Amino acid sequence: MFSEPLTRRAEDLLDHARTAAIMMATAESCTGGLVAGLLTSIAGASDVFERGFVTYSNESKTELLGIPAAIIAAHGAVSAEVARRMATQCLLKSNADIAVSITGVAGPGGSAHKPAGLVYFGLAVRDHPVQVVCKRFGDRGRTEVRLVAVDTALALFEQGVDLIAQIEGRVAD
Repeated sequence: MFSEPLTRRAEDLLDHARTAAIMMATAESCTGGLVAGLLTSIAGASDVFERGFVTYSNESKTELLGIPAAIIAAHGAVSAEVARRMATQCLLKSNADIAVSITGVAGPGGSAHKPAGLVYFGLAVRDHPVQVVCKRFGDRGRTEVRLVAVDTALALFEQGVDLIAQIEGRVAD
């Protein structure tokens, strides 16, 4: 289902998280659960992948993650603020050490202000400030935007595992 390089990268991430005893969770919008799907396509992922929230609609962001509708209305679902809150709430509503959130415009469409390919990511690591990353992948087509977003999410998880391993002295290699 996923490319061999992407699957290998996910396997390596799971191995690193397993070695460092780190649990992960996702809150996904435009990727519709692809990150969780990739990670759980690998046998044994439940050792380190705790849960995934697919919050594609604004209502689901409010109902499942507790993001106030007023925040979504003020900033838009595709925004740094919503990505930050998705990651924060994902961590709070799970038993994970690291949460990655994804919200964006996969395409087609978008607007001048929020074009296709605009994706915000949140990285929440317990007891650390949330990091928000904005990527402008361009209008590459819906599938390609979603796949590069998955790849970016894996990179953020890798950062989070490395951060915890360094600070807490856990082994991540």
